[in-house]
Amino acid sequence: MSLDGLSLSALIQELHHQLIGGRIDKIFQPDKNTLLLWIRQPQETIKLLLSVAADYPRIGITKHAPDNPAAPPTFCMLLRKHLENGRIGQLTQHGLDRIIILDIDVRAEQGAITTKRLIIELMGKHSNIIFVHDNTILDSIKRVNVYMSRQRQVLPGRPYSLPPGQEKLNLFHTAASEVVEQLLMLQQDALLAKGLIQTVNGLGPVAAREIIWRAGLPEKTAVNDLDSADKQSLVETIAELTSQLAPSAVQPTVAVSEQNELLAVAAFSLGHLTKARQLTFPTMSLALEFAETLKGPRKLPAKEVLDKLLHSELTRLQRKKSLLETEWEEALQADSCRLFADTLMIHLHDIPANSIQAELPDLFSESGNELLVIPLDPLLSPLANAQNYYSKYNKLQRRQQMTQQQLEQCIREIDYLESVLFSLDAAGSADDINEIQQELGEAGYLQLKGKPRKQAAPAAGKPTQVVVDGIPILIGRNNRQNDWLTFKQARPDDLWLHTKDIPGSHVIIRCKTEDIPEKVLYTAAQCAAWFSKARSSSSVPVDYTRRRNVKKPSGAKPGFVIYEQQRTLQVTPDKALLTALLAVE
Repeated sequence: MSLDGLSLSALIQELHHQLIGGRIDKIFQPDKNTLLLWIRQPQETIKLLLSVAADYPRIGITKHAPDNPAAPPTFCMLLRKHLENGRIGQLTQHGLDRIIILDIDVRAEQGAITTKRLIIELMGKHSNIIFVHDNTILDSIKRVNVYMSRQRQVLPGRPYSLPPGQEKLNLFHTAASEVVEQLLMLQQDALLAKGLIQTVNGLGPVAAREIIWRAGLPEKTAVNDLDSADKQSLVETIAELTSQLAPSAVQPTVAVSEQNELLAVAAFSLGHLTKARQLTFPTMSLALEFAETLKGPRKLPAKEVLDKLLHSELTRLQRKKSLLETEWEEALQADSCRLFADTLMIHLHDIPANSIQAELPDLFSESGNELLVIPLDPLLSPLANAQNYYSKYNKLQRRQQMTQQQLEQCIREIDYLESVLFSLDAAGSADDINEIQQELGEAGYLQLKGKPRKQAAPAAGKPTQVVVDGIPILIGRNNRQNDWLTFKQARPDDLWLHTKDIPGSHVIIRCKTEDIPEKVLYTAAQCAAWFSKARSSSSVPVDYTRRRNVKKPSGAKPGFVIYEQQRTLQVTPDKALLTALLAVE
């Protein structure tokens, strides 16, 4: 599912701002449909992904580089030869068509600057990336010969020509009233949605349905059903939608069904998809990258993939815990072996040879009349039997210590993964999910994409902040944010809150005085309860203490801390209060 020309225009404006003047540092071709350009700008390297896959052609900035083949394809080698170290001169869209022109300024052999072009045509199964110089095709990622298309061949040496176009109106250069006038000239029984698509350049079915819904018209409205009020409503709606494509007004949106299926991606909100879950993103590139995780029947969304991974790991660890607990119970027999051995040593001369058991006084019996029944190996002497029990005692003692360590480690790991699972359930954006994915990769539960060379981990995302009576309350949304908030951002005298023995967020009250208003403390405790596994419970225990009393043990998992000198509040999360508070964060 690709963007229509209108939403693509918002993406191109975004990319133009980020890429112009950048130097092409590296070029990769991970597969037959994809190019990856590493573009160096001051202080950062941007990865520009160009994909002409038939099911989801796109252009956008990506954080995750796909794996590359050992030997680069011919097209990739050609681009490296001509374009590496070139600078991005222009990034434009042809009208409102899904055609993007990337001008790259390179230095010729004699030192002169010449401009070469990558033309990206995002047109479903006909999508292509074409390398052009002086309007001559040097090559393309997909070659199109005369047997594939009689109208337009894309082959090295041929002149480049744009795909056949249609005479449609450009919303950025045409008044909304003129669009409606042109619409009324169509066949009168034509459906309004189809008429809008036929009239406006770059307007796809999703945008057409959104315009009709915003105008308050039924989806199946025909052109000849419009009265004067409907026409005026259409004019206002088209003008409104056009204004929302300005860089300052763009609202990148991904609409997802209840089954987590991708429904639509657009540069504006999609009110007509009333039953869909709508996710908004800070940039169009992030929206497209998240949509990529939802495409295809076999590919689960990133959130579901991580959820499945965590549940699988937790199931494995619960089985391991059960086995360790059984071993622990068996190891507790060590004291019995020691008692048997000591008793046998005291009564060595009272035990007949070849006995299969011995009934001897219990050394620790209060009455002194109780007997111990000690199983014996008849092939061994009483002394050898005693030594055998001492040996079993030593083995069980070692196993007890080892099992205890493994059991404690297993319980810590279960607690950690349950805290990650809580963070994943609460994740509401692609950034949140990416942070959790990064955390699991660093912890060894997930293999991160990219080269294995050691590099600094990306910074944790920004914690959620609310303000109560002028006092900031900060809330970590995952373990990496929790660590950063507690140990990097918080001051020693700040107040730290966390649900007692329940996975949840670290919460910090930024305070300069010893006394914290009761309302602020209670609200922060409610936040801690709300952002915890006990969100739906009543009377949730929340511990609080000064930040200086919170420590992180050496080698502990992200988010794990120990603390002292705490007090405990009992709170019941107030959904209405917290929803309103968080809505204005």
